[in-house]
Amino acid sequence: MYDKLWLIPFFPMLGFLINGLLGKKIKNEKVIGTIGTVAIGASFVVSCKYFFQLLGDNVKIHQQVVASWMSVGNLQVDWGFLLDPLSALMIMVVTGVGSLIHLYSIGYMHGEEGFYRYFAYLNLFCFSMLMLVLGNNAMVMFIGWEGVGLCSYLLIGYYFHKKSAGDAAKKAFVVNRIGDFGFLVGLFTLYWTLGSEHGIWTINFVEIAEHGHLLGAGSAVVTIVTLCFFLGATGKSAQIPLFTWLPDAMEGPTPVSALIHAATMVTAGVYMIGRMNGLFAMAPDTMMTIAVVGAATAIFAASIGLAQNDIKRVLAYSTVSQLGYMFLAMGVGAFTAGVFHLMTHAFFKACLFLGSGSVIHAMHHGLHHAHSHDDPQDMRNMGGLRKSMPITHITFFVSTLAIAGVPLFSGFFSKDEILWWAFASNRGGWILWLVGACAAGMTAFYMFRLVFMTFYGEERITEKAKGHVKESPLVITIPLMVLAVLALIGGYIGVPAILGGANHIHHFLDPVFGRATEQYGIAVGHYSHAAEFGLMGVSIGIAVVGIGLAYLMYIKNPALPGQLVSKVQGLYRTIFNKWYVDELYDAVFVNPCKKIGTFLWKGFDVVVVDGAVNGVAKIVGAWSQGLRHIQTGLVHNYAMSMVLGVILIVGFYVFR
Repeated sequence: MYDKLWLIPFFPMLGFLINGLLGKKIKNEKVIGTIGTVAIGASFVVSCKYFFQLLGDNVKIHQQVVASWMSVGNLQVDWGFLLDPLSALMIMVVTGVGSLIHLYSIGYMHGEEGFYRYFAYLNLFCFSMLMLVLGNNAMVMFIGWEGVGLCSYLLIGYYFHKKSAGDAAKKAFVVNRIGDFGFLVGLFTLYWTLGSEHGIWTINFVEIAEHGHLLGAGSAVVTIVTLCFFLGATGKSAQIPLFTWLPDAMEGPTPVSALIHAATMVTAGVYMIGRMNGLFAMAPDTMMTIAVVGAATAIFAASIGLAQNDIKRVLAYSTVSQLGYMFLAMGVGAFTAGVFHLMTHAFFKACLFLGSGSVIHAMHHGLHHAHSHDDPQDMRNMGGLRKSMPITHITFFVSTLAIAGVPLFSGFFSKDEILWWAFASNRGGWILWLVGACAAGMTAFYMFRLVFMTFYGEERITEKAKGHVKESPLVITIPLMVLAVLALIGGYIGVPAILGGANHIHHFLDPVFGRATEQYGIAVGHYSHAAEFGLMGVSIGIAVVGIGLAYLMYIKNPALPGQLVSKVQGLYRTIFNKWYVDELYDAVFVNPCKKIGTFLWKGFDVVVVDGAVNGVAKIVGAWSQGLRHIQTGLVHNYAMSMVLGVILIVGFYVFR
């Protein structure tokens, strides 16, 4: 019944092989783009089939073992897939949003050198992400985990001729290795403890969920294991302190930012915690750590977004902040709310990134015709674009309303549920709610600052460029329209009971999360409907205040931001420079490592290692230089040497 799950990752792998091996010979962009898009589109069709099949099935957990991978001692690892409500939702997001971004890329990447390489990498990424979310054991997940890291490196550094792109790719790769180390330590500890102490040698997720309680709720082992896994999640999902790679990842093409760094890869850490929710539910200290780090990341990244002028960097810090919300949800036990926000965020943030790409595409075209060297990504060079780019403007505006948490839009339902759990959960608290609410207000402000600076007010583009900044072609705007619709209606599957909804996503994911939350008593406290409505009203009010401030400062009185900055120049400079975190890391970690590396290279490797090797060579050479003089090639010299040798030997035996 579910025996063809392997087709879901197979199609993008096939697309990768075709474009990767033959793309350079095919050359035709339409053919290459079609191959890549059809590959992920086929995965979407198969995903839809199994998703709706699972909806009508009474049994919600299905495994398919394709082949045995390795069998070493007690370790048995299969190439296996797991379809349950969580993985079913994830494959719909990955393949659905992925298909739209592939289609968008055909127009956006037109004329780029290495067009075939781009689509090959994009297909390989989708294959890896699908392996990550479909794997029925931690090793298959880890293969996908490393695969998306590799593809992120390749796509961030797509413009490898630019030093900044190469540096950003290396930074992402190195920072993620720190998290991956934590993932592996956690996995090895879990496997060894379950096996050596309880005789259960497994890394299968279903079996871990079944027997994980043997580790003991609140035990040191389960705390260490979950903290190690959380370290892996902080690297992949860009949380404090491993968040610095994600903003720099904007060096890659904009569709890459939409797919990898907004909708899919960066949510892998959230998914991993959700997949192992039983273990995390047993570790209240770890969950509190997750909640605190998530809340801190949400407000810290939001503060940086207040002062950025590059349209993609604003969205990058917004992504880090929204990921913080998801971790806040996971930390307070709102696993369903975290995954719900993961889904809605994929819709509106992918639309926002693609919308920014549409703007950059148009600005680049217009500035090129005007022979202007202005930065096409700097919002200070934009303004008034809603007239020339109406579709991009409307879709961007809808998605901004969603991320700001305006009622009736998708982000309102998912974000508000997280804030409610942060306040009312027995693993939350009012401080976590307050931090989350403040971050929500900042989000509303900086996102509408972006909208007003880009699409409203005076046109700040060069006069010659004005007539050339036009709406993007349909291949770009169609994905924008589809994602905007999803950003509008996507939240209605999670309307809470207090608003008259059935919260379908909660019931859908209950087979995955319900057991652990019930077993370990994770729940919201007994509050009145008035309290819930009150917090909802406060949340809406905060969003309105943020939007109102942005309107006042960037539409009503555009001179006001400059006046405020002049009064708090030090604070503004600090926020603009991202709180100097990169500089701090350079001083504390990067530069000392470089110095140690230089010493090991020039001081130890060159002097000691090379010195020893070269010294032996020189000694041998010196002996050879001396001994070569006895090799004259004259027979009588050799005869004389033999006679002298005989005399010495005889003399030795006579006089000893």
